[in-house]
This record gives sequence, C-alpha cells and structure tokens, in this order.
Amino acid sequence: MGERQLGQERVGPGRPLLLIDVDGPLNPYAAKPQRRPEGYGTHRMRPRGWDDPHRRPLRVWLDAGHGAALLALPYDLVWATTWEAEANTWIAPRIGLPELPHIDWDPDDGTPPPEGTFWKTRRVVTWAAGRPFAWIDDEITDRDRTFVAAHHRGPALLHHVDPRRGLLPHDFARLAAWADGYRDEPRYPVDRG
Repeated sequence: MGERQLGQERVGPGRPLLLIDVDGPLNPYAAKPQRRPEGYGTHRMRPRGWDDPHRRPLRVWLDAGHGAALLALPYDLVWATTWEAEANTWIAPRIGLPELPHIDWDPDDGTPPPEGTFWKTRRVVTWAAGRPFAWIDDEITDRDRTFVAAHHRGPALLHHVDPRRGLLPHDFARLAAWADGYRDEPRYPVDRG
C-alpha cells in the first residue's frame, strides 16, 4: 500500500497516526481563567472567526515543550482540530512543530452523528481508512470507542485528555506504550485517560 493523497498533504503507510486536537490537549482552556497551568505561555490569536478587530483576541495557553514531546513519539502526526489548517499557522510554530496534515471537517455533510457520539468521530474513522491511530481529544467518551470498534478495521486508541490540565507526562507515556505495543493489545483498549 502506498501513500494516500490527502488534499495537499501526504501521509505514508508506515507508523500509526496520532490525531491531535488543539483545545483541551494542547490548550487547557478549561483551567481556571486566572490560573495559567504551570509550564504554559499565554498567546493571543485571531484565527478565522476571531478576525473582527472589535473582538478581543482569543487567549490560548500553550506549552512550548509539547512539540518536541509529540515529535519524539513513534507516530505520523495529524491535526484533528477545528483549527484545521490554521493549526499550522497559529499553534505549530509556537510549540515547535512542522506543518502537519489535517483533517478537514465537512460542514456541508449535514448528517447528524450517531447517537451519543462526538461529532468528529465518524469523520476520524473515515479519514483513518483502516490505518492504526491514536486520537487525543477532550470530548472522547465510551460511545465513541464503541463506534470506532464497530466501524474501524484497524487498531485504535481513543485517549481522553482533561481540558483543565492538557497533555501531561502520563499521557505521553500512554501514547508511547500504545505505539510500541498496539499489535499485541486488544484491538480497542478502553482508555479512560
């Protein structure tokens, strides 16, 4: 199996994918507003939807060390965020990531998500096309794991990240362990984050 063309981006078939959400895992937006988490810097941004000059810029907390930690994992990294390609403009340079492929969320699809699942889940499964993947997001539930188990033919790890804390060392350890041993684990490990 060769590379798949994904818009302008290319992703090869070798390693598993790591699908990365921004808000929650990288930007612990649910932390107390006046208490920036330790190790994070405050950034003011005007991504699409925040470009009105009369509107206050979006506050985003990012840990500059997360880029190197993500790159050290044995995965092909992919943005799985509503920031879409803008994650390459606003997030990647601030944490030391190169430009990454991203999942486009089709706003014209109009099909409601399967009952109780996160709206991203079906698209994640379609995009992964059977390739092994780990997905980090703050809105993953057991219903999403059930949906993935029923509709994705490859191994998958759906890892919930607490949006009050963002990615922590134990999250990186879990991702590394899964990538090193996913062939030996049950197809869809239950991971409550």
